[in-house]
Amino acid sequence: MSELIITRHGRVLQLTLNRPAARNALNNALLAQVADELERAALDGDISVAVIYGNERCFAAGADLNEMAEKDLPATLNDIRPQLWARINAFTKPLIAAVNGFALGAGCELALLCDVVIAGDNARFGLPEITLGIMPGAGGTQRLIRCVGKSLASKMVLTGESLTAQRALSAGLVSDVFPASLTLEYALKQAALMARHSPLALQAAKQALRQSQEVGLQAGLAQERQLFTLLSATDDRREGIDAFLQKRTPDFKGR
Repeated sequence: MSELIITRHGRVLQLTLNRPAARNALNNALLAQVADELERAALDGDISVAVIYGNERCFAAGADLNEMAEKDLPATLNDIRPQLWARINAFTKPLIAAVNGFALGAGCELALLCDVVIAGDNARFGLPEITLGIMPGAGGTQRLIRCVGKSLASKMVLTGESLTAQRALSAGLVSDVFPASLTLEYALKQAALMARHSPLALQAAKQALRQSQEVGLQAGLAQERQLFTLLSATDDRREGIDAFLQKRTPDFKGR
């Protein structure tokens, strides 16, 4: 049985984590498969958006502790996981997490890495590593604090307590909450809505949004303007404006 199920919905790629017996624990092999598929999608002009999903009961309950328990200090220093996370983070197109059930530890970090997080009403988000004598190591402390603020992020990391879907919504960690049976459906609808737009504009907008979390305001404004200017040279920009003026649906080509 494949640990990652790949499905295409038009211009949307769906990656379904499929380790139900392990509650979709993210071992190196599964992370590598996710990275591989996203790298292929980044080069595929027929894909505009990707969605990562688990199942109705669980997104990903953390890293694979059996795999982690085997690693001493030298093995941890030489672990390929940082490179795998970096490859996933390098995906240039919009990435949506459709989260039901547990998104804990590495599962929460995977959701935080995505551009949009859509949650089922049974979702729980947390970084419980402190209860194991460790701490988040795949971006949890850095991305969570930028998402929900210092006080709440510190509470979550230092106590190991998780957030309900509604609390995550009010904190800004997720964009929407739906019944668990509808989470994937809504995520795919949002992905399809994004995929209607110019692929070049989507990637430029994602890059600018990412920069807002990584650089100061003035540097971010400069990057935004540069990307805006570069888009002015694209056929898609002309098509978008012409379609609006002619009151028709644009036909974007990604060039």
